[in-house]
Amino acid sequence: MFSFAQVKNDSTSIGIENEMVVIEEPLVKRTEIDPLRPSKAAFYSAILPGAGQAYNKKYWKIPIVWGAIGTGVYFYLRNDRQFDRYRDAYKRRLAGFTDDEFSDENGNALISNDGLIRAQQQFRRNKEISLLVTIGLYALNIIDANVDAHLLQFNVDENLTLSPHYQYNQMENSSDLGVTLNFKF
Repeated sequence: MFSFAQVKNDSTSIGIENEMVVIEEPLVKRTEIDPLRPSKAAFYSAILPGAGQAYNKKYWKIPIVWGAIGTGVYFYLRNDRQFDRYRDAYKRRLAGFTDDEFSDENGNALISNDGLIRAQQQFRRNKEISLLVTIGLYALNIIDANVDAHLLQFNVDENLTLSPHYQYNQMENSSDLGVTLNFKF
């Protein structure tokens, strides 16, 4: 026994078999969040100051980082040299010599022993402060790279906006100010 069936074509299905449905790409391209990016930037800045800023592609910050840390190192070394000068002169005086750099040709002291001690204390204090400032700037370099890497991944597209609006109220003859929060999924 044979049976035949007929398929009834309806007007809405003509030609659909060969067409493909194309979905357009969304207008907002989402970048994938890399959770290790801030730690990589901080690590690079810890190894070489300014490398984390280069990793974040903030190249203009590198000279600022190097200048800040370099200035701290310069003042540390300068105060260390001055401290050594006054300490060596004081040690020579304690040993009985009168030919240090703070004495004239006749052996008369241009700076007293108490003056040499005060100068040593001042330059030691300045040296320690410049060391602390340099360490603080080094830590700030690491923190800047970490925070900047976090903020580079911050979502600021049109699907999440906070915008002010102004509206004139005709009923009360006044103006209304407000803030609108738009959140689209």
